[in-house]
Parts: sequence; structure tokens; C-alpha cells
Amino acid sequence: MSSKIQVVAGNVKIGGGAKVSVQSMLNVPAEDIEGSVRQALALEEAGCDIIRAAIPNMDAVKLIPALKNAVKAPIVADIHFDYKLALEAVEAGVDKIRINPGNIGSDDRVKAVAKACANKNIPIRIGVNSGSLEKEILAKYGSPTAQALCDSALYHASLLEKFDFNDIVLSMKSSTVKTMIETYELAAQRCDYPLHLGVTEAGTERFGLIKSAAGIGSLLLKGIGDTIRVSLTADPVREIYAARDILKALDIEKGGVQFVSCPTCGRTKIDLISLANEVQERLRDCKRDIKVAVMGCVVNGPGEAREADYGIAGGDGCGLVFKKGEILYKVSEDKLVDALIEEIEKDS
Repeated sequence: MSSKIQVVAGNVKIGGGAKVSVQSMLNVPAEDIEGSVRQALALEEAGCDIIRAAIPNMDAVKLIPALKNAVKAPIVADIHFDYKLALEAVEAGVDKIRINPGNIGSDDRVKAVAKACANKNIPIRIGVNSGSLEKEILAKYGSPTAQALCDSALYHASLLEKFDFNDIVLSMKSSTVKTMIETYELAAQRCDYPLHLGVTEAGTERFGLIKSAAGIGSLLLKGIGDTIRVSLTADPVREIYAARDILKALDIEKGGVQFVSCPTCGRTKIDLISLANEVQERLRDCKRDIKVAVMGCVVNGPGEAREADYGIAGGDGCGLVFKKGEILYKVSEDKLVDALIEEIEKDS
């Protein structure tokens, strides 16, 4: 159920059957241009498709050309209230604007932003959340319900539609997973705009990833959603790893390693947890579409992981290296990971 409308931000298509894109946001102060560029490069290296940056004042507009010169990923200017910042960001060459038309004042201001973006084919993302609802909508529903969030987003969209602007992406984020899911389900029924999925203020890396996987994953499995952000109180690079892992787990994204590892039991005679973590880190940047297994015992390991392309199974101070369910050889525990990586690299 990808959106019928497709928008283009820089070199990335959003909606209309395009692949699901992954986003994150810089958390370096906007005035620290060098630090922002460094973080943007790290995000792009990790696999970020679209990079958003806060533009809180006119001085921060200088960040846009600096980022554009450093990375290929489209740059989104995150703007609140001041329509002049949006106009300046457009002139500075930004690829997408994040702004809520209802918050920038009169129709003339909305028209000016819509016209400037239309002239340069720059899409606008409307982003509402539980804390940003209009008083009238909040009064109508009594709390930030799914209907309230959806109504708010469509209200903001209508302000742009009034000026024949339709290059719109909608996001309606809640920190409550159930509400977030219901909101996007409603939006998918009520409009054809691309939808940017996310659980806002999801929390620290551990719990935030769980909430994001539950919310984003549930919607993507129903065919709802065109671009995603996993919001974590952590290094933004961790958001990209988490988002990519969600897409891989759902078999939406091909390319890159899928990991299989057992939870261990009383038969385990090897430090499987350390081994599994080491394998995952060493293959973090591997782009091959392969499945790699790290199993706890030689009794069931190769059999249970028969569908894996490559794998290791622990023994007592040693382990087996196997490929597509066939045992290749036995090595000592301290050489297991190196042997596995060597087998994978042989076929690269």
C-alpha cells in the first residue's frame, strides 16, 4: 500500500512504489558546521538515505551548502514557525523542507513557501506529534488520539493544497506505539501522500529500538510507509543500523547480512554471546545478501541453521565451520570467527 503520490528529494524518490528510505537527524549544534559535516558523513557511510538538520535561525542556513558539498544524501531543513527560514533554506539549495504550514502565520506566508518550493521541485514534510496538536482538534477529541493526529496532518496539508502544492510527505508520530500504528492506518485510508513512519521520543537505544520495531515493523508488513526514522536517545548512526536491521528482518531490504544465532542452553560450552557480537560487528558493513549463523552446539547447530549460507557452531573450546548446512572443518574457539570471515571473503 505504498502511497500513490511520489515525491523526489534530491536523488531519493519517496512513495509511489519506491523503496523504503531511511532517515536520521543531526544532533550536533547547527552553528558547529565542521561537527555537523563530520556527523553527516558518518550517517551516509552507515547507510542513511536522507539527512535532516535543524535550522533554528538565519545563521544556521550556512549549514545547508556545507552539508550539500560534503554528502550525496538529500538534506532536509527542519524549520519551526519562521517562514523566512524556509525561503532562505530553499535559496541555499536544500532538498526538502520540514515545516507545518499552520504554524507559520497568514495565507500569504504559506503561499510564499509553497511557491518557492514548487519553483525548485522541493517537497515539504508535514510533521505532527502528540505535543503539537491544535487547540481546536485537541478539544474535539479530548486527547492526542489517532483521529486527532491524522486530522491535524491533513489540516496542514490542506493549507498547501489551497495553493496547488501536492509534493507533500506526512508524518504523525506518537510515543505510544498503538496510537502511532492506528494513526498511520487512518492516514493510509484517507490520503495518497507518502508517509514517513516513526515512533517519536521512543527512548534509549534498548527500549527505543523495541518500540520502533513494533510500530514501524507492523505498518511496513501491512504495506504502509514509504520512509522511516528510528528515533533513539543515542548516536544517530545507531538509528541507521537499527532501521536497516528492521528492514532486513522484514525481508523488505535485500543486501547485507542477516544473522541467525541461538539463545544458548546448558549444552553450550563456548562463549557464544561474545562470538555472536564479534561476528555481527565484523560484518556490519558487508553488503552481500547472505545469512550467517552463530550456533551454540555442534549437536544441533548445523542442522538448525541449515538455511544459512555460512555459520559456526560451538563445541568445548572449539567449533565447526559450516556452509549451507555442510560441515567444512573444526577449529579452536579462538580461531572460529577468523575462519568464518575467511570463508565469507573467499566467495566475495
